[in-house]
Amino acid sequence: MKGIILPGNSTVELKHFDIPVPGYGEVLIKMKSSTICGSDIRAIYHEHLGKGPERYQGVIAGHEPCGQIVECGPGLRRFKKSDRVIVYHISGCGVCNDCRRGYMISCTNEKYRRAYGWQRDGGMAEYLLAEEKDLIFLPDELSYSDGAQVACGFGTVYEGLEKIGISGNDSVLVAGLGPVGLAALMLSKALGAVKTIGIDIIDERLKLAEELNLADHVLKAGPDNVKQINELTNGKGCEKTIDCSGNDRARLTCIQAARKWGKICFIGEGGDCFFRPSPDIIHEQKTIYGSWVTSIWRMEELVEKLVRWGIHPDKLITDRFPLDRASEAYALMSSGKSGKVAVVFDEELK
Repeated sequence: MKGIILPGNSTVELKHFDIPVPGYGEVLIKMKSSTICGSDIRAIYHEHLGKGPERYQGVIAGHEPCGQIVECGPGLRRFKKSDRVIVYHISGCGVCNDCRRGYMISCTNEKYRRAYGWQRDGGMAEYLLAEEKDLIFLPDELSYSDGAQVACGFGTVYEGLEKIGISGNDSVLVAGLGPVGLAALMLSKALGAVKTIGIDIIDERLKLAEELNLADHVLKAGPDNVKQINELTNGKGCEKTIDCSGNDRARLTCIQAARKWGKICFIGEGGDCFFRPSPDIIHEQKTIYGSWVTSIWRMEELVEKLVRWGIHPDKLITDRFPLDRASEAYALMSSGKSGKVAVVFDEELK
């Protein structure tokens, strides 16, 4: 089979691999969609910066996989051949405290914690070997490219939004309108937010948020953002603010543009944050939440709600490429001038 690896110098290598054979408790998945995550660009594509959970080991890339089971190993308990499935992108030990909570992202067992596309082969290939315990059923109402985004980006956002609680009482600010920020806007609207505001420095991203009707107001990132947001919220600020950029100035905007008693969620990775604890947080009774990926049960819950709400993550995909053109896909995603970028197969190529 064909698959790609990321050597770390902003290039993609297409290579041939043996098609894996599923063992006990494993399945072979025919890949249908594998979307590119910003963390792939940040920590692998340009150069291998990751350590610990983000340490890339030269495996087949891609940690947002979705496809169809074509072969089953012995010992399966739930899934079967022909099932459409999303792959939760971290395979944990299954018995540590975090794994028992469903948060394999935080698995504490260094020997058995292996993320797809980081420490074990991922979805940028024609087939993927996965463990049954890492699978989530994909309903017929959702496309494979819907499911691929749930595997990381949308699941990650949903976790953060659930921590701060989004409802019809809230105006919501999202800083950083890459695919994760766009997902935050889409899900905030689905959860009932009465006003959504998006900030970014890249014009193409601002335009996309407007065209998809995800942001009621878009603002070019700059020193006047807090003032602009206060003007849009009757001088009060937003009840909920979410940073998806990882930028220190954007994070400060999220803190200072939050309403008194507001809740702030940091989802974007990397960077720093500088603020004045007393005036910015303590005296305003604000709370900052950190959020990293999600649990497998909450991801399953999100899939159910996407069907209920009738919304489709694949609306954020602006560009689709076949596996043979994966190099173009990664280069486009790296430019920051697109929405979500996907490497797709079979019916998803249409």
